Amino acid sequence: MRRCCAVALGYWLAAGTVAAGSLLSRADITTPAPLPDGSLLIVGFLGGWEDWDHPKRSVRKLALKLKDSLGEGVYVETAGNRSRRTVRNFIREALDRNSDGVLQADEAAAAQIICYGQSLGGSACVHLARDLERWNVPVRLTVQIDSVGRRDDVIPGNVKRAVNLYQADPGPIRGCREIRAADPSRTRILANLRHTYLFRDIDMADYPAPARLLKLSHFKMDSDPLVWAEVEAFIRAEILLWRALGN
Repeated sequence: MRRCCAVALGYWLAAGTVAAGSLLSRADITTPAPLPDGSLLIVGFLGGWEDWDHPKRSVRKLALKLKDSLGEGVYVETAGNRSRRTVRNFIREALDRNSDGVLQADEAAAAQIICYGQSLGGSACVHLARDLERWNVPVRLTVQIDSVGRRDDVIPGNVKRAVNLYQADPGPIRGCREIRAADPSRTRILANLRHTYLFRDIDMADYPAPARLLKLSHFKMDSDPLVWAEVEAFIRAEILLWRALGN
């Protein structure tokens, strides 16, 4: 709870408001449902109270880059962290290949899903995976970027691989320092990668002026091209694995 309050404080200091951005609706999702056989779905959750399609946030920018480069069979969507239910319901619809309204065991097991998220979006990613675990839906990979939220440090057993990137610099917002597997026999923690911005200048041109003035490490990390190159590399490596082995 204290970490969530710190996020609220940080965004209030940066923007002068905690007004909620626009929520994702079912009509905003362009991925077909049911998903075609042999498809992979990537979901990115934005942090803070951002619009689900904010064009200047790195989650969205990476999603658009992936959409343009991954080719047939891979679908990419973004959502605000408060739209987890919409995403969850869509995934159930997308996996229901015979459209009978019931998610059968074979339909659930066939899922190929990657989830990544920044700040509160990192926590939303873990909670989505936990939701899907109740339906026996596997998740190939979760990537948390300076994740902030409740119970975002324990990765559920339906996730095959997970990675965590964070900063722990002085300031009101610090990411989750370490993720661990609820069941190490089922989930491999690829890395807990720490970044620091104490002696680094980051171009924050895509953030509002108050955020640029405060120079919080949490916002610097979201603007850091090196971080997002790492995130992209993990996602692309998982896609290569999926294409080569299917597991």
